[in-house]
Amino acid sequence: MTRAMWIGVAAITAMTLAASAEAAEVARKSAMPAKAPSYEPPFTWTGFYAGINGGWGWGDSRWSLGGFGSTEFDVSGGVFGGTLGYSWQTGPAVFGLEGDLDWSGIKGRRADALCVGAVCETRNDWLATTRGRIGYAFGRMMPYITGGAAMGDVKMSSGVGSDTETRVGWTLGGGIEAAIVGPWSARIEYLYTDLGRASCGPLACGAASDVDFRSNLVRGGINYHF
Repeated sequence: MTRAMWIGVAAITAMTLAASAEAAEVARKSAMPAKAPSYEPPFTWTGFYAGINGGWGWGDSRWSLGGFGSTEFDVSGGVFGGTLGYSWQTGPAVFGLEGDLDWSGIKGRRADALCVGAVCETRNDWLATTRGRIGYAFGRMMPYITGGAAMGDVKMSSGVGSDTETRVGWTLGGGIEAAIVGPWSARIEYLYTDLGRASCGPLACGAASDVDFRSNLVRGGINYHF
């Protein structure tokens, strides 16, 4: 056998041994158990939650000044408060009951000769709602509609005095809420509220007057789910 042939045999043998060793290493690694992926339970909307909300309100107020005529003007201002509720999820459907209480800075005024002292002003200092919610969950995101009762104060002021009445009305709206991290969720919603018609006495308004108060609210919120 020539020297070249011996060199060829030696090279082939070395390559074969190297290939066998590599195959054995691959087989050993393949036989090792793979690390199990971490398991995160699916998010559920069922349970109690509490949080804060804040946003902006705008609307209108109409004064009917006895038999002297009427005047109407815009109102607007910020709102901020707390939220408490419970949701129950079955399949993708989510049902719930929610309440909130907000400080309100929604107010407006108008200079008008029909108003006593030439000024009519309407102010809302607090606003609360108790509402049902119906939502449809897309995993960690849920659009919803909501509606129920609204309660708040209506403060009516003229150039000679003021009168305040607590009113119960209604609210209707909708929004979208999303689970963001852990037990926390964030939302944005719109509510239309109507506190109906308050009454202002003649000592405060110069004549017995009826005052309507309606507002649109756009609020954001953060909730913690227990």
